[in-house]
Amino acid sequence: MEHRHVGKSGLMVSEIAYGNWLTHGQQIDEDAAYACVGAALDAGITTFDTADMYADTRAEEVLGRALAQQRRAGLEISTKVYWPTGPGRNDRGLSRKHVLDSIDGSLRRLRTDYVDIYWAHQYDVETPLEETMEAFYDIVRAGKARYIGVSEWPAEDIRAAHRLARELRIPLIANQPQYSMLWRVIESEVIPACAELGMGQIVWSPLAQGVLTGKYLPGKQPPSGSRGADTEGRQWLDPFMRDEVLSRVQRLRPLAESAGLTQAQLAVAWTLQNPDVASAIVGASHPKQLIDTTAVAGVALDQELCKQIDEILDPVVERDPARTARQEPRP
Repeated sequence: MEHRHVGKSGLMVSEIAYGNWLTHGQQIDEDAAYACVGAALDAGITTFDTADMYADTRAEEVLGRALAQQRRAGLEISTKVYWPTGPGRNDRGLSRKHVLDSIDGSLRRLRTDYVDIYWAHQYDVETPLEETMEAFYDIVRAGKARYIGVSEWPAEDIRAAHRLARELRIPLIANQPQYSMLWRVIESEVIPACAELGMGQIVWSPLAQGVLTGKYLPGKQPPSGSRGADTEGRQWLDPFMRDEVLSRVQRLRPLAESAGLTQAQLAVAWTLQNPDVASAIVGASHPKQLIDTTAVAGVALDQELCKQIDEILDPVVERDPARTARQEPRP
C-alpha cells in the first residue's frame, strides 16, 4: 500500500481507503464487518471513512469497535456531518448547534478523542457559511478534528469556504466527491478550483456503485444479493443501470485482462491515475473483495490503455458539473 499527501497539506493517507457506507450496521453483521476491517488493515489501509448518518449512526459504532485495539496515531479516521441523525429540526444541516452536537456524538461512537478529517457532507443553503466555518474553527481549536473537508460541494462554494478557512486559520484540505470512469463531473470545475487552493480529492464510489465490476449485465436482472437487487442506495446506482452503459462496461473486460487486472481493479487503478486524487474509498461486504481491490495499489496504467477506456465509455460518461448541486431547502 502506498500513501499520498492530501493536496498540499502534510497529511498522508493510504491511496485506497476503507469506507462503510451501506455495509456496517445494515448490510452485513458485526462479525463480517470486523473481518473486512481486519482485511483492510492487513492490506496496509490506514484510512477509514464513515459518516454519522450511515445506518442511523450504527456504522460509526461498528467502526469504532472494530478499530478500538489499533494504535490511533497510525490511523486516519474521518466522519461527516449534515444529513439527519434524529427527528428534530436541528438534527441536520451545518448550523453551529448541529455541528457541535454531531462531533461529540461521532467521537463517542468512534471511541476516539479526535477525527483526522471532519467533512461537511453537503453544502447547507439554510445556514450562513460563516456560521458553519466558525463552528469548524472551534472544533479544530478544541482538538476534536485535525483537518476539515467538504463533500459534494460545487466549486464556487469550495472557494468561498476556503477563503473563510484561511481567514480563520483552519486547515480546509480536502474534497470528497463521487468520481469514477463513468462519473467525471468534478473534472472541469471542482478539481481545478481545489488544485488552485491546494486541496486534494479523496473520492468515493470509484466502482460506480459496483457497475464497473462488470457484474451487471444489459437486459438481465441484477444478481441476487447485489446492491442492484436492493432498494437501499438505488438513487446512486440507477444512473449507471441503463443497458447502453452496461454494454459499454462489458467491453472493458478484455482491456482489464490485457493488463492482468480484474474489472474492479482496473476501475480503482484508473481513478488513482489522477494526480489530484489522494485516495479512493472502497467498501466491502466480504474480506475477499478487499483483497482483490487492494492488490491494485501502486499500479500504473499505460496511457494507451487509458485512451482506449475513454473511447469506449465516452458516450455514456457523465461530465456535467451541475450534477454536483446544492441540496434544496427543506420544506
